[in-house]
Amino acid sequence: MSRPVSSRVKAAAASIGEQFVAWRKLQGLTAAQVAERAGISRNTLRRIETGDTGVGLQAFLSTARALGVLDAVVTATDPYETDLGRARADEVLPKRIRQ
Repeated sequence: MSRPVSSRVKAAAASIGEQFVAWRKLQGLTAAQVAERAGISRNTLRRIETGDTGVGLQAFLSTARALGVLDAVVTATDPYETDLGRARADEVLPKRIRQ
């Protein structure tokens, strides 16, 4: 049995879906083109664009790549890109992990 999805997660998924639609339209791409470039079905892309939280990570990241925003997604989750992450890394991570 799956857990219920929190309202914050639902809102974030909907926002990301809307942003993906905007990226697609700004680039003049059809949904079919993005789905093909991402290697996913048109239905899976529709689910991503409408904020379905049940879509797999591979489909999400493949869509981000097809839209040219994969690097931004990766950077957004990098703790070393934040002041807190950099400060805490010096305190809690062994030297060999920090690079």
